Amino acid sequence: MPTDPTCIFCRIAKGEIPAEIVYRDEFCVAFLDVNPLAPGHLLVIPVDHYALVTQAPPAVIGALASVVPRLGAALMQTASAPAFNLLQNNGSDAGQVVQHVHFHLIPRRSGDGLGYRWNAGAYPQGAAREMGDSYRRFLQAGC
Repeated sequence: MPTDPTCIFCRIAKGEIPAEIVYRDEFCVAFLDVNPLAPGHLLVIPVDHYALVTQAPPAVIGALASVVPRLGAALMQTASAPAFNLLQNNGSDAGQVVQHVHFHLIPRRSGDGLGYRWNAGAYPQGAAREMGDSYRRFLQAGC
């Protein structure tokens, strides 16, 4: 089982640092974020240490994803929230602060002021096809 003794999430998973844990199984742990964006904000982490989602085995990501519906339903009920965001920041440039894979479940309500920027753009003529071809080549190479 890979761990990082300096990682706060590894230490939470091992019980070395207290956390308000709401769910645990052999693959993952879910607990309340100590700096919540809204009351009820959960973090779901793998027990094993992987800094990035791209480094984790598919089975680990599958185990995390498999508990999201149940945790999401519990969040909506417990936090009295009609909706939630599921967020995963992958890498520092994407806003990841703790370098241990984790998913945020953030309760949302109309008018909560949390906001979200979605600065959509468009591809220039032919650029989407080039991008798609590049994806397909990479994936067909078995990566």
